[in-house]
Amino acid sequence: MRYIKLWIFLGCFGNLLAQEAPLLTKQEAVAEMLEGNFGIAVARNNVTLSDNNQGILNSGFLPSLTGNAGATYNVEDQTATFQDGTTREVIDAETTRYNASLNLNYTLFDGLGRWYDYKRLKEEYNLSELQARETIETTMLQLFTVYFEVARLTENVTVLQQTFQNTKKRLTRAGYAFEYGQVNKLEVLNAEVDIVTDSINLMNARQQLANAKRDLNVVTNSALDRRFSVDTTIVFTNPLVVETFLQSADTNNVRLLQARQNIAISNYNYKASKSIFLPSVGLTGSYGWNEGNFPATNFLANNTSTGYSAGVSLSWSLFDGGSGITSVKNAKLQIANRELEQQRLVLEVKRDIANAQGNYENRLAIYRLQEQNVVTALNNFERSNERYKLGQITSLELRQSQINLLNAQTNKNLAKYEAKLAELELLQLTGQLLNIEL
Repeated sequence: MRYIKLWIFLGCFGNLLAQEAPLLTKQEAVAEMLEGNFGIAVARNNVTLSDNNQGILNSGFLPSLTGNAGATYNVEDQTATFQDGTTREVIDAETTRYNASLNLNYTLFDGLGRWYDYKRLKEEYNLSELQARETIETTMLQLFTVYFEVARLTENVTVLQQTFQNTKKRLTRAGYAFEYGQVNKLEVLNAEVDIVTDSINLMNARQQLANAKRDLNVVTNSALDRRFSVDTTIVFTNPLVVETFLQSADTNNVRLLQARQNIAISNYNYKASKSIFLPSVGLTGSYGWNEGNFPATNFLANNTSTGYSAGVSLSWSLFDGGSGITSVKNAKLQIANRELEQQRLVLEVKRDIANAQGNYENRLAIYRLQEQNVVTALNNFERSNERYKLGQITSLELRQSQINLLNAQTNKNLAKYEAKLAELELLQLTGQLLNIEL
């Protein structure tokens, strides 16, 4: 009997602790995920990286400006013979030269290669945004998978607590009945066995709930020991709205959008590769300063010059050994591969949407049936409990009706959250997961 009291104490104490935790709503969980999740942070950094790449500073349309400066110093023994036949010799003749310049280079025309590269970088930025969106959608599904698992286990704990309390009342009633000689010891022993079983089930469910909460804290990048409760209310999306989403799935599915972006990128790569067939025109300009100090053997003792220079250059690769032609052919084949990949994705997405729609409708129907099953099981348990009090059925029959009710309630909880997850998976495939109210 001492152990039975311990199980009862643990059950009641755990219930008190569970009631103290603050509520973490779905909206708050999503906000924490968007702010702190590591995968989403990496995806955002990749978007920023692509944004930097698409900027004008990485486009090749701006000129390059370089500054050069130098100085030389020579010491030589020199002998000079002049036109009149005289000779002059200088020992340790010193020569110093200084120079500085600013040089400007600008490509006026490169066969449109940089223009198409610039357009490609724009499309790659759009692709990075779609990839970040896919990461957010995948992480959100992961979040709700864990969030709904916490909710399911929370409701299971409540159901197990009710079962525990019913068994506790039965044990108390059996104890009094045995003291007054109304039942034999077997009724008490059966109740003691059942309350130990219910206590163990309750403890295991609480441990599973604690583990699931830690999993949720990892997804939201929160402290592992943070205590909270979750919202167990589920609202399903209007079927008419879901039908509207299904009709526009081919224009909103993130995988199909990425496939279209990849085709656009390949097209720009192909156009840029054809720039080898056109000439390049460049502009150069410089401003320089030069100064030299020479020994007596030189005609000039000192020379200083400053000035501007400018020029235009044209280059045309008439034949590069065939590598350019090969690149153009390969770029064209890459477009064909991207288009084939898009066709494959269209079929896969249609299949996935059809499967997800079927799963959602099936799970929703199962949930409705489980709701009715709970009503039936509850009615059966209440009737069995009354008949047990009147001595019309045994404790084993009462226990069976109690187990049937417990199974019906936990199955209903499972069906409810499985149906909601199936709905979210369907919404992700239609490209609407981030556009719905939770």
